[in-house]
Amino acid sequence: MTEEERELVVPVEGEGERLDAWLAGQIELSRSRIARLVSEGRIQLNGTLPRKSEPLTPGDRVRIRIPAPAPARAEAEDLPLSIVWEDEHLLVVDKAPGMVVHPAPGNRTGTMVNALLHHVTDLSGIGGVMRPGIVHRLDQDTSGLLVVAKDDETHRALSDLLRARRIRRLYLAASWGHLDRSPRKVDAPLGRDPANRRRMAVVAEGGRRAVTHLRVLESWPAAELLEVGLETGRTHQIRVHLAHLGHPIVGDELYGAGWGAGMSGSIRPFAQSLARRTPRQFLHAHRLAFRHPGTGEVVRFESPLPPDLAQVAEWARAEAGWESES
Repeated sequence: MTEEERELVVPVEGEGERLDAWLAGQIELSRSRIARLVSEGRIQLNGTLPRKSEPLTPGDRVRIRIPAPAPARAEAEDLPLSIVWEDEHLLVVDKAPGMVVHPAPGNRTGTMVNALLHHVTDLSGIGGVMRPGIVHRLDQDTSGLLVVAKDDETHRALSDLLRARRIRRLYLAASWGHLDRSPRKVDAPLGRDPANRRRMAVVAEGGRRAVTHLRVLESWPAAELLEVGLETGRTHQIRVHLAHLGHPIVGDELYGAGWGAGMSGSIRPFAQSLARRTPRQFLHAHRLAFRHPGTGEVVRFESPLPPDLAQVAEWARAEAGWESES
């Protein structure tokens, strides 16, 4: 397999963005891999070798040479894996909570990729040696639906659909407090939190556009069950946007630590019990829909709340005297 060469033209909305950040939003490569390609001289900006942090101007031409993908080197492991759909082009996985999607420092084994390599012999190599077939990801403690590509053509097509916002992704989330209106659209750029590199944050400058749609499904005494739609797919996007609104996800220790325990008045017992009962961040990738690159048919998938979160929701409904319509 030979290397791939692409040329992209920076649009008006790309003005001022860093080269590596903008490219990461256009092609199916991480910023760290783009940085390596820059250092290897595989990326040109208007015919010259740029810095990874080079600011862009509308009309700039970016040429990138992507080396042929190496065979996946992650180890195949016989791990439980819930495959809800599989054909010659792709598969859809219902990821269990606690499972990391792909190997990384500190998580070389036990990941969804390790399980995939045992269950599936053909995966796209575009994601590199540790992310074969991975089109999009979920946080370790987020459960639910993911699509995985089996061949490079399908991987590119799915990545194009994702960038064009034509893969519909809906989540179920429980958040503290109550939104002032529903439905609600959050349009707030995200970037790395300068005070804590483990966190993302809504930033005034240098961030990437992030759009989240919120709709209340159930109202509980100290929290709500939401349906959340992603228009973009930034790191920790739902968690950060809800925390930014002052309604972090129940059980989210990174963005919502301490919530529930500090509530007062008549809702305090409910809030404290809800916090104790929630074993992880209450976030589940519930629905997934897209036009299948191989057949052209629209395919739709749905995953109900897994048992750990379903038990929490049933308790909250009983306490609130609320019957679900979801």
